[in-house]
This record gives sequence, structure tokens and C-alpha cells, in this order.
Amino acid sequence: MVAKTSVVIDGNAMEILVFEPQGDGPVPGIVIAQHLPVAHAGLEKDPFTIDVGERLARAGYACVIPYVFHWWPPDEDIEVKRAEFRDDWTVADMAAAYDVLAGMAKVDGDRIGVIGHCWGGRVAWLAACHNPGYKAAAVFYGGRIKVAMGPGAVPPSELVHRIPCPMIGIFGNDDENPSPADVDDLDAALTAAGVAHTFHRYDGAGHGFQDFGDVTRYRKAASADAWDKLLAFFDTELT
Repeated sequence: MVAKTSVVIDGNAMEILVFEPQGDGPVPGIVIAQHLPVAHAGLEKDPFTIDVGERLARAGYACVIPYVFHWWPPDEDIEVKRAEFRDDWTVADMAAAYDVLAGMAKVDGDRIGVIGHCWGGRVAWLAACHNPGYKAAAVFYGGRIKVAMGPGAVPPSELVHRIPCPMIGIFGNDDENPSPADVDDLDAALTAAGVAHTFHRYDGAGHGFQDFGDVTRYRKAASADAWDKLLAFFDTELT
């Protein structure tokens, strides 16, 4: 089932969607970082975001999705939100969502992972660099991981030594952000830092290839295979 809660961060309310699996706990949990289109539409107006939470809940995971674009008015132009995005705000948002999830009666706070697609893939990587509690991280075609965002920020790719958990990465070989060369760089950084990781790359797939709401991007076979690999990863690391 899906519910809604909120937390206040620096005087600003952040909405959080909550998904709980059936049955009794304790269950593992996953923080889901939203992808960019939700910046304008809102969490509940994006079918893909809801689907990710529902899929993971059916698989036995409690999930939360924080609305990390709460720092701007809902009707602010998406390009403004993109340009003004700040890593320090995002770290605080994801930490608050983690605390909400870990504090749920049904959740085993020692078995929590993080996942994100697109913009959320970058956010998931960033969150893992700043929270030693994560036991698994999943990054789906996260762009701008090599780019710092906001005052005093450091590119998340340069914080790789702080990632406390194994990571799975899912990428399309036709993507341009991250490009295959970018993915090579991220792979090398993780290897150099000694972070256990597995990257899967799909030919004929570009950015957002799991988003069934975008017929120009969606690749059904690659998406299904990636879901299978993701659930196997979380089952290994969190259950």
C-alpha cells in the first residue's frame, strides 16, 4: 500500500511517499530517489515513480520516495530547478528520508538500500557517499555523477571512497549522459576505491530505457532483464 508523510528540513516541508509490503516485519527497506520529470509533475503524478515503489513493495521491500525538489515552488520551471540544484540540500533530504524509513516499525534499520533512475541515479550515488548505513546501492543511468552541483560541492564521482556498500549499475550503450566513456570512468573509480560493484550495459538502449511512459526511450526486453538483475542484487545484499 502507498501512504504519504512529510518532514520539515530547514523550515521547508518535504513530501515522502511510503510503500509497505504485505505481511509482518521486519523487512528490508529501500530509499528511492526520484527522476527528473517529477520535479515539475509531483511525486504522485508520475506513473514510473509509483511503479518503482510498487514493484519493490511487491518484492518484499518497504520503500520511501522523498520529493527532493521541495525547495522550489511547484510551478517553478524545471530548468530553474535543474540549474539551482544543490548537493547539500539533497544530502539532507535523503538523510531525512532514510531516517523515516529506518524508524518504521516494520523495517529492519540494518538492511536498507538506495536506488535511483536518471537524475535519481546521481542522487542515489550521492546519498551512498554520505550515509554509512546503506547496505546496497543501485544506479540506473545516472547522469552528471562527475559534476558538482551547488556551493562547495564535490563531484560525487570523487567521493567514491566513501561508499559503504556494494553497488549495481545499469546503463544503456546508446546513452550520452552518462556516455559509455563516463560509465568506464565510474567503473574505474569504484575499482580503484575497492567498492564491490557490477555494471550491466545494454546495446540498443539509451537514457531512460526503463521508463514505460516514454515510448521513444522504453526498451521492454532490456528493462525486464534489468529488473531481474536488480531484484537479484537486492535479494543478495538485503535479505
